[in-house]
Amino acid sequence: MATSPNPVRVLVVGCGNMGASHAQAYQLLDGFEICGIVSTGQSKHVLNETLGGGYPLFSDYAEALTETRPDAVCISTYPDTHEAFALQALEAGCHVFIEKPLADTVEGAERVVAAAKRTGKKVVVGYILRHHPSWEKFVEVAQTLGRPLVMRMNLNQQSHGGMWTVHRNLMKSLSPIVDCGVHYIDVMCQMTRSKPVQVNAIGARLTDDIPAGNYNYGQLQIRFEDGSVGWYEAGWGPMMSETAFFVKDVIGPKGCVSIVAKTAGGTGKSDNVDSHTKTESLRVHYADLDAADQFTRPDEWIDMQDEPDHQELCNREQRYFLKTIRENLDLTDHLQDAVNSLRIAFACDESVRTGLPVRLTE
Repeated sequence: MATSPNPVRVLVVGCGNMGASHAQAYQLLDGFEICGIVSTGQSKHVLNETLGGGYPLFSDYAEALTETRPDAVCISTYPDTHEAFALQALEAGCHVFIEKPLADTVEGAERVVAAAKRTGKKVVVGYILRHHPSWEKFVEVAQTLGRPLVMRMNLNQQSHGGMWTVHRNLMKSLSPIVDCGVHYIDVMCQMTRSKPVQVNAIGARLTDDIPAGNYNYGQLQIRFEDGSVGWYEAGWGPMMSETAFFVKDVIGPKGCVSIVAKTAGGTGKSDNVDSHTKTESLRVHYADLDAADQFTRPDEWIDMQDEPDHQELCNREQRYFLKTIRENLDLTDHLQDAVNSLRIAFACDESVRTGLPVRLTE
């Protein structure tokens, strides 16, 4: 919504779930103005209608960059386009908001970071959980549980219909533990504040609907320098079980904290994008015992029912993007974290393919 002087003119590239949500944020927030919408299919027409119509539409990204001359580009396309699209935007003098992962290779991500530094433009990666107050609280409580930590997380999705189409397209370039795993690897690194030293992972190809070299179920394990360990599991497809598909649990010497999402974790919600960031409540358990080895403190329930929905989280991401541009924030650590989580995820992918643990080096 461009009521402020000199709004940031944004070219929206990609009109799926995330692209549409970011576009709605640009329309809602003061300080942005959409100058064009890009997609190769019909989704740009659907999004344009949703937004009220009137926006320039493009099928060709390079043409859109040239014609609209935006201040910023929002990239919410499939991961195999991220590096090339981000580099084109940066070379055209644009700031970039890009959905995770930053690229489909570690080397590609490093090239984007180098280009951002060279051009002096901002690149913000869409780690949506970093803008979620409930997840911030989850991390905060986990950091009080002592060391080492045991971190147990998953997000299995019984995808069908349109979501199965999205997942099949994603798996043309990445596995689920890379595409989604970067979120949870990032969370684990925040919780431990320790260096990951080794990963191990397993995977299975449960369908012929994906490329022969990929797999639609995977589980990764990370060992940290301080002795902490974490695992993350991700499976996509109509065959996936919805039993315990939404586990978010951290254990330390002093107790544990768990996300208890009774509604979002219910049957039929596993491939619902809005449910993936729902927390609803945190349950904190304390390990303190008395002389008779009985617990001295009851479990604490932290109500998170007023948490932001998926659209509001996207709004918060875009407010942060605007702030980085207006206030010239230093994004060195932000980008390094994005590269590091991607490096760990690809090491896990390597472990699946080789059947061997992978040591992480500087």
